Amino acid sequence: MEPLAPAPLPTSEQQSRRPHGLGTLLYVPVLYGLGWLTARPLQWLAPGLRPDQLDLAGLVVALLLLLFSLPWRLRRSWGATHPWRRLGVVATPLVAIRTFLGGLAKAALLLALVAAVLLATGQAAWQLDLKASELLNALALLLGVGFAEELLFRGWLWGELGLQLSRRRALLLQASLFALVHPWYRAGNPGAIGLLGGLILLGLALALQRRSDSGVLWGAIGLHGGLVGGWFVLQTGLLQLAPDAPAWLVGPGGEVPNPIGGVIGWLGLALVLLLCRPVWSAPQRNTIDCP
Repeated sequence: MEPLAPAPLPTSEQQSRRPHGLGTLLYVPVLYGLGWLTARPLQWLAPGLRPDQLDLAGLVVALLLLLFSLPWRLRRSWGATHPWRRLGVVATPLVAIRTFLGGLAKAALLLALVAAVLLATGQAAWQLDLKASELLNALALLLGVGFAEELLFRGWLWGELGLQLSRRRALLLQASLFALVHPWYRAGNPGAIGLLGGLILLGLALALQRRSDSGVLWGAIGLHGGLVGGWFVLQTGLLQLAPDAPAWLVGPGGEVPNPIGGVIGWLGLALVLLLCRPVWSAPQRNTIDCP
């Protein structure tokens, strides 16, 4: 008896289905709209809820709808027989843990670079006042934001674009859309430009992280979540930023700066992209489809 082959999706399956562009455009907005509408009755059931809490409830509902509907969409529009594996979520435990820790380590190195520059230039000082509640908040950001945004952008969106465009165009477009949906415009010029550019670089770095991990999504989750949760820990419990720290260095955002919009963040992400050059245009060599 011949040994069972692994379960990669054959190239012919990928080429046999191509999602409709209008469906790609409307899929997430429809889910978000349904989540928003579902959460509205809470303002009568619990009048004490703030508007931001209602919005958060709507996002949670939209995420649940995404999780339930993604397998159906991938089977119908992509022709995928193993949807969660195609998205890079399902992998062997050892591979998932190894890639997640690798992404987390890369996030730690980037944050260490930010902290080292700020400390060396006198724009920050150690304060070492980290509370348990802040650690739990950071963990929620790491897992929640990291998983949700990577599933959406480097899992679903990049995959849909990869079935409609060339590999390079899909890579660039997913990063651009990832950047545009974030509130970069609130920073005001020139901070908004720096933040938009930093988000595009981050979107590219996260996609190349997944590609370097042979299509597994957990490395990108670790990198993304590690940056978000790690910066929260640094800013709230480990570092005291100087009130007059220049936005071009520490990042735009005033009292809550975002370092990926500053020079340090740009240089760090550019270094990640440089290290990922071997997989920028490398042919697919994995058992999990990755654009």
